[in-house]
Amino acid sequence: MTEFATKLTESLQPISEQFKALNVPEPITHWGHPFFMAIVILAMGSYVAISGWRGRTATEPEIANKNKSDHRKVAPLMTTFLAAGYTGGLLSLVMQGEPLLESPHFITGSVVLVLLAINGTISLTGFGGNQPLLRNAHAYLGSAIVALLVAHALLGLKLGLSI
Repeated sequence: MTEFATKLTESLQPISEQFKALNVPEPITHWGHPFFMAIVILAMGSYVAISGWRGRTATEPEIANKNKSDHRKVAPLMTTFLAAGYTGGLLSLVMQGEPLLESPHFITGSVVLVLLAINGTISLTGFGGNQPLLRNAHAYLGSAIVALLVAHALLGLKLGLSI
């Protein structure tokens, strides 16, 4: 993994240099990624989780349909922002001269993106023809992702404080 991390750092270095040329203040370079990702996780993540569960548990069809619709609209955006934030986190580490791919924060972030891809695929298949097993898997995997995002944020705070 060290060779891959080195190659990745080298490939991100030119972008890093462009951002460094902007003379971005160090606190923004250091804490920008966690600040914006906290917004995505807290605002969008909680909204996606709550609307998803409300869509499943609401007894009134109108409320259930509205929540399912909201969930379908926001979940892909949240995933997109998390993927962009993942890239931004790597770039932030390169700008600060820190090693890549070594921290538990990196590992949990990678797992989150893989799980989001799996969960999105389950949804995009129409839950395998509306199979209850896949609907349940989607719901519980989504909830596990939210819990993992909380752990990821705590590991990120620990990483940020250690740099």
